[in-house]
Amino acid sequence: MAPNGNNIIPNAHFHKDWDKRVKTWFDQPGRKKSRRVARAKKALAVSPRPVAGCLRPIVRCQTFKYNTKVRAGRGFTLEELKAAGITRKVARTVGIAVDHRRRNRSSESLQANVQRLKEYRSKLIIFPRKMSKPKRGDSDEAELKLARQLSGQVLPISQTLPSIKARAITAEERKTSVFSSMRIARANARLIGVREKRAKEAAEQQLHKKK
Repeated sequence: MAPNGNNIIPNAHFHKDWDKRVKTWFDQPGRKKSRRVARAKKALAVSPRPVAGCLRPIVRCQTFKYNTKVRAGRGFTLEELKAAGITRKVARTVGIAVDHRRRNRSSESLQANVQRLKEYRSKLIIFPRKMSKPKRGDSDEAELKLARQLSGQVLPISQTLPSIKARAITAEERKTSVFSSMRIARANARLIGVREKRAKEAAEQQLHKKK
């Protein structure tokens, strides 16, 4: 169909070298093999230590949306190491990650990570620097023979969800309003400073009246 009107002259660009700009991935099987070989080399280099690296603590995820889940943290706190009876210098030498900036906000997390450290220590096999001169704290020859390199995660973290069984709603629960109790608690928290100020002023006025 012939063009009509005062339009642009058709000038279609059909000779662009599009095939040079196409990204291909023909070396996928080769790259897969090279990654596998690299993993095997790394495992051999760090042997007999675990392939996954250091032991990490159990921490809560951030924000109200995700804090019901747990994950691996950066490192154990100095308080957790002290409670488990491990010094910070020794911890790094036996494959325990240390984070001096982290703080324990609850006793539950502290006890959980202390228990994790004790479990790790009970399963730990320490090789002596010189096989001919073992030092105090090193494992004996029988344990050294049983040592195998761990290929998976070190003490993997599992999500524990509270199991709540279905039950009938009580008459007392029907009477209470969760929304109103939340609003009252929110108002009390917001007005605590104002109420304290008013109470202080009222007490001062009472003293002036007595005088």
